[in-house]
Parts: sequence; structure tokens; C-alpha cells
Amino acid sequence: MEYVFTAPCHFGLEAVLKREIQDLGLDIVEVSDGKVTFSGDESAFAQANIFIRTAERIIWKIGEFTAVTFDELYENTKALPWEEILPPDAKFWVKKATSVKSALFSTSDIQRIMKKAIVDRLREKIGIAWLPETGSSYPLRVSILKDVVTVGIDTSGESLHKRGYRKLVGQAPVSETLAAAMIMLSPWREDRILADPFCGSGTIPIEAAMIGLNIAPGAKRKFLCEDWKERVPAKIFERERRRASAGIRKDVSLNITGFDIDGEAIRIARQNAELAGVADYVKFAKRPVAEFKQSGEYGFIITNPPYGERLEEKEALPDLYTQIGNAFRTVPTWSEYVITSYEDAEKYIGKKADKNRKIYNGMIKTYLYQFMGPKPPKAPKE
Repeated sequence: MEYVFTAPCHFGLEAVLKREIQDLGLDIVEVSDGKVTFSGDESAFAQANIFIRTAERIIWKIGEFTAVTFDELYENTKALPWEEILPPDAKFWVKKATSVKSALFSTSDIQRIMKKAIVDRLREKIGIAWLPETGSSYPLRVSILKDVVTVGIDTSGESLHKRGYRKLVGQAPVSETLAAAMIMLSPWREDRILADPFCGSGTIPIEAAMIGLNIAPGAKRKFLCEDWKERVPAKIFERERRRASAGIRKDVSLNITGFDIDGEAIRIARQNAELAGVADYVKFAKRPVAEFKQSGEYGFIITNPPYGERLEEKEALPDLYTQIGNAFRTVPTWSEYVITSYEDAEKYIGKKADKNRKIYNGMIKTYLYQFMGPKPPKAPKE
């Protein structure tokens, strides 16, 4: 059976996510702002959740229709074949509803009416007056954009950025999905040096190590759809986890380092690296950016420095970003990738980025500034 899925992501990262989905051999249906829609068979439930690094979750798309009144919402929801989608004992509810530029805007009413429509459909088709809802969970996610209602069921459960290794976090952490995307947007490969001078709880270095070692991001966690035995047989997840385990590269030598001025953050980063299974491949050290030093050429700085969201922090930003620029000048052959909402970042770093990409980190508009160093010379032919 062919299924259609939607994978939401940070705005600005759609191209990276599209490439990931294609690399899994799944078919792209549509790319739009903040999401990629794709199709696949029942194996895609496991493949997408286990292997994709940059999606926030995987949603099984159930249907799409137009509704400008609550009567239309009820009737069109009820028209969907819920008896073929949900088992008789399914626990289901509209967990999240959003509405943008649409006639229907009360999310609580949307949730209530859609739940009633599904219940009424199941009662009629199954022929029972009361639904037990004692079985597996099927949380619905509904979005309404310009009166077009898209109905889906969450397959992931907890957001996919929760890999399972980050038990503790420092201040203003970058999410695992965004960290992975920053690395994947760069030409960094496992044979190149990578350093993060503002590593915090270690997310960027840890995600880089996982990419370098080809550790699947979802290999150590469970997903909601694993309980849907009638839909996704357990053998599918078992097979894909075996594939993930077999794909880990144990012969790789990585040069990845994380620095931070906060000793407690470094302690947390080391613990997180241990939980992620990459502690032997990543080094962490307490060091301010003003003392940044690295040997080697053609490496990468990929980092998430402070944005200065509070007034007293903003006053310190010119000096901080000047120090960042000074650090860059100590490694003239390196490339630097900096994500920040600070509008004067280039001014105080002291050079203009070769590229910048607008990315929404939650509700904060940030820019990924890309300062490209020279390419390493090609190895001589033997």
C-alpha cells in the first residue's frame, strides 16, 4: 500500500530535508514552506523516523479538503474512510490544530467538531454505539491554510529532534535537527576538521560525529507508530534498525572539538556525547572564543553564538562578534558557518558572508552566515 507523508522542518531547510528523503529512495510529492511531502510503502514509517536528521516529525497524511464553515468541516471530515484508517479500539484525538488566513480560526472548535465527525463515522461504519478508545494512540494534526484543511496523524510521538542523548541542556541550545542541517549545508566531511567555539551542551559537535560515523538519529528511540501492529508490522522496524546498526562506520578517525566559556556546559556536553555513543570521537574543552586556537588547514567552524535576546546581552555583542572575527583570522584557510539573529554580525566579524540563508529557529528569524574558505588542493594522482 502506498502512503503519503508530510515532514515539517525549520523554515529555510526544505532543500536539505528533500535531499535526505530522496537519499532514502522515497518519492517527493511536494516541497512547500516549512515542509516536504513524500510517499512510500509501510517501510517508510520506519525509514523516515529512524534515518531522517532534519525533520521535526513524520505525519501520515490522511486527506485534504476545503472548508469555510463548521458544517463543511464536519461533513468533509466525516467523509474520510476512518474505519479503514483507525482500528476499532483506537485512542484518537485532534492533538494540534492550526489556522492561517482561513474563515475557521477557533482551534478548540476545530478540534471538537473533527473529533465528533470521526466518532460519528466510526459508529455508523463499525456498528457500535460506544468506542472504547483503549488501544494504541493516533494523535491527529490538522492545519488550515487559506481554507484548505490538511488532516494527518503523527507517527513519531515526541519530536524527532529528541534523539535520546541530550538529557541536559545549557542556555539557548540549538536543536539537534537544526544542528544537523547546519552541518549538512556545509561541505564538511568526516576527513575534515570541525570546531564549535560556542558548543554549549555539545549539540553541533555530537551531530557532526553522528553524521561522520553514519549513526542513524532515531536508532536509540521509540516511535508512536511502532504500536500500530496492524499497520506497521514489528519486523519492519526490526529490519530498519538492523540496517542502521550495520551502517555505522567504525573505521573513521574524526577531528571534532567543542569549546565553551562555561565549565558546566562542557560537563553536560561530555555527558551527552557519552549517551550518543560518540564520546571517543569528540573532544570538549573550557575555553573562551578570544583564546580560540586550532592547528590544521581547510577545517570548519560551525557554531551558534549568543544572539543577545536580552538588553544587557545586546550591549556585549559588538565586542563578542569582534572576538569571533579575530578567531576566524587565526584559521585563514577554514570555512565558517554562523547562525545568529544579530543583525550586525557581519559588521563586527569584519567580513561579508559569501552566502546567508534565512532560517526560522522557532519564532526567531536567524541567518546562517556562510564564510567560505579556499578548497583544499586535490591529492596528486598516483
